[in-house]
Amino acid sequence: MDLGLKGKVALVTACSGGMGRNIALALAAEGAHVALFARSRDKLEALAADIERLHGVHALPCPGDMREAADADRLAATLEREFGGLDVAVLNTGRAPVPLRATVDETDGERWDAAYRTQLWGAIQIAQRVHPLMGAAGPGRIIAVTSASVQQPMPHHALSTVFRAGVTAYLKHLANELGARGITVNCVAPALIETPHRTGVAAYTAEQAQARKKMNVLQRMGSQEEVCAAVVFLASRQAGFITGSTLRLDGGMVGTLF
Repeated sequence: MDLGLKGKVALVTACSGGMGRNIALALAAEGAHVALFARSRDKLEALAADIERLHGVHALPCPGDMREAADADRLAATLEREFGGLDVAVLNTGRAPVPLRATVDETDGERWDAAYRTQLWGAIQIAQRVHPLMGAAGPGRIIAVTSASVQQPMPHHALSTVFRAGVTAYLKHLANELGARGITVNCVAPALIETPHRTGVAAYTAEQAQARKKMNVLQRMGSQEEVCAAVVFLASRQAGFITGSTLRLDGGMVGTLF
């Protein structure tokens, strides 16, 4: 199936590793040119080289911190200068501070501030600057990676859940205001996804992984590939009548009807 992404320009934030990196590769595999935004120049340059070698599209490293206004401004200027606009923006963010704690134990204001700036304010700053670049030459797509914990809070995830809920609310407002310009705005909300640790080893012990598998009706962990496929679908031509929505990838963990 032709997803209509060949030759489009896509931005992926927080993409120097993990899920963001995989999303950038998945969009490039569909023929999209990709702008890569994260703090690590070396990792971005290596990823850009991999993308161009594997998929023959243009990959542009854009080092910067989405929490910093000057870096967000520079990113928008670079996108306009290098590509003349933007078709797809994937707002991926970093993790909340570790270690994870029970909500009643989250009393450190610095941790709350760090989570706010990383997971909510950074996404807002990028969205504010990139949506004006969309819609002139065709439909635009804004997709945020949030968490299914927004709809069913998971233990010890308060720092993440609170601000990703904020991202969900912000994107719902954007969807209402940008639809007339042909821009769709949606969230992908994963949970219980197999995520390699930065060292390359599994993020969970065997016992932890088994416990997490029991939290959903499919009795397994989700894959990075499945999350990437959801993002690519929402970026596609075929998803053009979906906006203001959240697509959960949680193996049935969330038990609500809606």
